[in-house]
Amino acid sequence: MSKFTLTPWLAGVSALALLSACSPTGDEGEDVAPTPTAEAPASTEMAAAEAVETESDRLNAWFQQVFEDGLNRYPQFQTYLGRKTNYGSWNDNSPEFSEETYQIGRANLDYMHANFDFDALDENAQLSWRLFEYDAERSELSWRWRDHGYTFTPRSGPHMNTPTFLINNHRVDTLEDAEAYIERLNGMGDYLDQAIANSRRSFELGVFTPLWTYAPMIQTAQNIITGAPFDDSGEDSPLMADIRSKITALDLDEAETERLLAEAEAALTSVVEPAYQRIIALFEEQAAEATEDDGIWKHPDGGEYYNHLLNGYTTMDLSAEEIHQLGLQEVARIHDEMRGIMAQVGFDGSLQDFFEFMRTDEQFYYPNTDEGRDQYLADATALIDTMRDTLPQMFNTFPEADLEVRRVEAFREASAGKAFYQRPAPNGTRPGVYYANLRDMADMPTYQMEALAYHEGIPGHHMQLAIMQELQDVPAFRRFGGYTAYTEGWGLYTEYLPVEFGFYSDPYSDFGRLAMELWRACRLVVDTGLHYHQWSREEAVQYLLENTPNPEGDSRNAIDRYIVYPGQATAYKIGMLEILRLRNVAENALGSDYDIRDFHDVVLTQGAMPMAVLEERIQAWIAEQTGEE
Repeated sequence: MSKFTLTPWLAGVSALALLSACSPTGDEGEDVAPTPTAEAPASTEMAAAEAVETESDRLNAWFQQVFEDGLNRYPQFQTYLGRKTNYGSWNDNSPEFSEETYQIGRANLDYMHANFDFDALDENAQLSWRLFEYDAERSELSWRWRDHGYTFTPRSGPHMNTPTFLINNHRVDTLEDAEAYIERLNGMGDYLDQAIANSRRSFELGVFTPLWTYAPMIQTAQNIITGAPFDDSGEDSPLMADIRSKITALDLDEAETERLLAEAEAALTSVVEPAYQRIIALFEEQAAEATEDDGIWKHPDGGEYYNHLLNGYTTMDLSAEEIHQLGLQEVARIHDEMRGIMAQVGFDGSLQDFFEFMRTDEQFYYPNTDEGRDQYLADATALIDTMRDTLPQMFNTFPEADLEVRRVEAFREASAGKAFYQRPAPNGTRPGVYYANLRDMADMPTYQMEALAYHEGIPGHHMQLAIMQELQDVPAFRRFGGYTAYTEGWGLYTEYLPVEFGFYSDPYSDFGRLAMELWRACRLVVDTGLHYHQWSREEAVQYLLENTPNPEGDSRNAIDRYIVYPGQATAYKIGMLEILRLRNVAENALGSDYDIRDFHDVVLTQGAMPMAVLEERIQAWIAEQTGEE
């Protein structure tokens, strides 16, 4: 899972649409000018070509200006991109700012339609136009639901994302950087108060997370203000440990170092601690009125909102019931493939018996110790290193950014997901990171490690997202935007892809791959079960326990995620199935001329896009290869 939610600005683009990127390769095939005639002399043809280029350049320059204007409004995104402008500031999350951003987005779309000629654009610029238009129209549909999302959840929200942002993104290379960090600490009170106000506004509408969510949210918030300088426990709190390590790494004299540390401590105790106490008070207040109902069907117009989310995440027009039935079909198919592996390893018993064996046999689990965790990280890194050697058989295009495997930080591992990916900084100051949550090694079986590494690392998220960011001659909004079905569909597709190149040679590892795919198929069932069929949290957990080999802790953690991210989990399997369907279309159409590396170029080298647009690209590529344009 790719994890980084950015605030929208482009044409009012939703945060959902800013999770991936895109690019032009320029090798899709250019229009060939017809042979000159008396009616169309060569000079006219050349002038027409120059006009196309000029109009495309004009549009791309305007896209860049829109991006930069928007970027200037979002200090945290500037930091995320590796820039140190507005380095001591936070984003403005007020409703007034959101309204202004929304109106800017509408004005941007109107301006594009009024000032540029779509028919005069080259193919790549036309794609940029269409994606900009798609995002703006999606934002228009989303505006109605602006207060229907959850501000705080056990898995995300300003109470945990704010310290994570400082720790992972605010680099301290100079004295000025350290002072900017302290400035951000001093600004956290106002920033978090905006989040509190947003949460109150949604709560008043009847939008709130289930009762069970408040205890873990309170615990996460408390974790941030536990340790020095908040108490005498003997260890630094997460933020104090971070700022201390960053300041002491600078080449400063002792007096300057002590001044900065004293200012950091003062900001933490006078600003950060009271802000987190206000957040905890909010959680306690809302918990007193929260209900046990888990799905968003309980919210005002919840069914309509859920359909809106499904359409946005999948970029396809599928109903909740259609997705539910698709999930049931895929679960049955994968169960049959798993029975084949049972026969291969000589297991005697039912599929559920085999699941129990995979859940409990010690051979499939690392020790729940620091040594076991270190070994997991080392083995996951080795898998990725081995995959690198095979990539030229699968791809023509490769990312330049490095990839690291890291353990999820202790302060957020109790509420973080099983694994996720963070993109590299575009300027090369931060590598891509595959985060593995090693809080409980019983949730990280060895037989799933191979598929998980391919999904989060290479050829999965790192391959797609880093390439996207590194694309040249495309508007920035395409390099840093995205669509969940495309991004996560690619991640799941790349769990399957290595099978065709001799990976998963151990049958248990191949079972793990199927288990990961089964997990995503079950998501179609349980997500729609929770939010459409009104299942309870426990009903959804039991479905996973009965139909997957995953341990109970894994299943409960997953359901908790699907409850607070309604619809998101459906995009993985739907995106994967669509990529595989399009690949099959290409193989059948091109026959012996088909090369999987070229197919992957078509998919990756224009960046993320809605699935219908991807289909158009594949069909255009097929037509070009067969001469049927």
